[in-house]
Amino acid sequence: MAPYPATLGVILAGGLARRMGGGDKPLLMLEGRTLLAHVKQRLAPQCECVILNANGEPSRFIATCLPIVADSVSDHPGPLAGILTALEWTAQNQSAIKWVVSVPCDTPFIPADLVEHLHAAGSTTQCAIAYAASGPHEHHAIGLWPVALRHDLRHALTVKGMRRVEDWAKEHGAAAAIWPAEPFDPFFNINTPEDLDAASTMLRDPSLLSRRLGNDGCGEQEDCDG
Repeated sequence: MAPYPATLGVILAGGLARRMGGGDKPLLMLEGRTLLAHVKQRLAPQCECVILNANGEPSRFIATCLPIVADSVSDHPGPLAGILTALEWTAQNQSAIKWVVSVPCDTPFIPADLVEHLHAAGSTTQCAIAYAASGPHEHHAIGLWPVALRHDLRHALTVKGMRRVEDWAKEHGAAAAIWPAEPFDPFFNINTPEDLDAASTMLRDPSLLSRRLGNDGCGEQEDCDG
């Protein structure tokens, strides 16, 4: 049993990948596997189950064997919409789970203790929300969110017009869970072809990955029904 409450994982794949030339960023290949496969491999062992937040034709992600959930608000307002969608989906389909962790689809090196460390940060500071940080860099889309705040988030998005994850998180009190950024940043994200090349270089150094990321994340975890 995990040393933290049951948590649902959502991989955020709703972006337009403009800096990569458009198309589906999560389906880009990194050392023979898609970015999405790398993220799922790291996240799934830490969660009760995992869903994919993605818009458009869902069949293109069928190989993931994940429930694919489109934004529950219109006009693609960004990562906050994906977080809201996951909170609402969890309340409707996995009502026993009270927490959701979000991870963008372009962060293939998330640490093996991500969910545990986020829960610990929130519990220690008594904050409702926790987000990841590496060195001086904050990564608000990589966060832990209580399902109970789903109504507040819908109001923030649809009535107040809020768009920045950071603004909504800090409105409720948010704790930073901090990881070292050396020997490389575990929240390195891929936005450009050059970033993809850099990630390939990292993956070719097994000793570096074993020191920085812990286990290989190959444990199997059931996907959510839905």
